[in-house]
Amino acid sequence: MSTAEKKPTRKYSGEAEGAGQQPNRCGQGGRSPIRQQALQTGPTMTYLHRIYAAHHYSRPALPFHFQFLAGAVAGVSEICTMYPLDVVKTRFQLQVGKGGPDNYTSIGDCFKKIIKNEGFGRLYRGIIPPIMVEAPKRAIKFAANEQYQTMYLDLFGMSKVTQPLSVLTGVSAGVTEAFVVTSFELVKIRLQDKNSAGKYNGTMDCIRKIYAQEGAMAFFNGLEATIWRHALWNGGYFGCIHYVRGILPKAETKKGELGVNFVAGSIGGTFGTLLNTPLDVVKTRIQNQSAGVPKKYNWALPAVGTIYKEEGFAALYKGFTPKVLRLGPGGGILLVVFDQVSQLIRKHLM
Repeated sequence: MSTAEKKPTRKYSGEAEGAGQQPNRCGQGGRSPIRQQALQTGPTMTYLHRIYAAHHYSRPALPFHFQFLAGAVAGVSEICTMYPLDVVKTRFQLQVGKGGPDNYTSIGDCFKKIIKNEGFGRLYRGIIPPIMVEAPKRAIKFAANEQYQTMYLDLFGMSKVTQPLSVLTGVSAGVTEAFVVTSFELVKIRLQDKNSAGKYNGTMDCIRKIYAQEGAMAFFNGLEATIWRHALWNGGYFGCIHYVRGILPKAETKKGELGVNFVAGSIGGTFGTLLNTPLDVVKTRIQNQSAGVPKKYNWALPAVGTIYKEEGFAALYKGFTPKVLRLGPGGGILLVVFDQVSQLIRKHLM
């Protein structure tokens, strides 16, 4: 094959033009075998791990099953720490109308009323479904993003990831992720609703009653809204990470790299939340509709119009504050734990 016929080398986000060309640092071209492996398009290299492998030159790449383990531990840690804010977010999204002694006026008021009227344990009601889905959810979020990234690069004949491509891959990964999480989200929403306090006796009882009363297909209620929610969030998240990492100064230390990842992830999570909160509100309303009751909300976009017409624009952003408070620190927890678990795996299992 002539030089003109050779395919151009792909450059992924985080690899600047001419990066790694210092002579005698890592051999020919200044690029170590580890860095070369980090820039390959192998099917087991997730998006998050590529970020670490491409910048931590001295660290061996983790096999997929270890990436899965690190992501699972990080995801479960984030859920256990930040879950009460998810309960508060859901309560606000299900709250319709104004006034009333039982309505929540602020995050603090919501926490206070839940603990006083329902007990502290209520803040963790419905946590089992998200814990069960967290490992495959994290794996799909990042691994699917990587697979779509590789596919689109080949499809469009591109040599490096661009801003529009990072958004497209994020949207595609979000659609894939939605098919996995919809059923777990539905069970979680039913358990978090304050009106279900005496209706379901735990997660398995909730699953049994939904199946008996509404049928198996009920577990996919809200799938369309969930697709919208995850597509918007992942597109905004991964697209924002690509942009923010490109404008931040390159970190020279491990602590600095962690700081860059934390900032990029937090900004990406906030931006994704701004984009998808109206669809999250709609998804919550759709999934909380039980059998035997006329359904007010069916499809996502008409439901957005209904809520806007009846409750105003602000209703589409109910629960936004607790959601952002969760996704900001939660994104930091996710990255910190992922990095620490990855280091432990390299030290003790590789």
